[in-house]
Amino acid sequence: MKKKNLLILIATAAAVIGFLNLTGTGRNHSTVAAATESESTAAYKKVMDEMMKAMMEPYTGDADVDFVKGMIPHHQGAIDMAKVVLQHGKDAEIKTLAEGIIKEQEREIAVMTEWLAKNGK
Repeated sequence: MKKKNLLILIATAAAVIGFLNLTGTGRNHSTVAAATESESTAAYKKVMDEMMKAMMEPYTGDADVDFVKGMIPHHQGAIDMAKVVLQHGKDAEIKTLAEGIIKEQEREIAVMTEWLAKNGK
């Protein structure tokens, strides 16, 4: 069940990102004036840029490997974003959510890293 929910989440996120890019409403980090950025905005932009670069690894043609190698930096990006809200956020509920995201994403990264090692990838 968790695997199915994860796949649904990934598919939904991909669809939303694709739609935003098609409609021109996606975030274009380069158009925001640096002088108006908060520390958290700058931190989120840095995290997103690093995640996107890390996710651009060439595809291997192996669906399993490509999925795992794309998801590891995606999960790391979620961890890094959660750390930003822990540092700059004010809402206790969101901070609790961020702590849970860090814990779960770290666990899933460990599973995927182990899978890559076990499968010689």
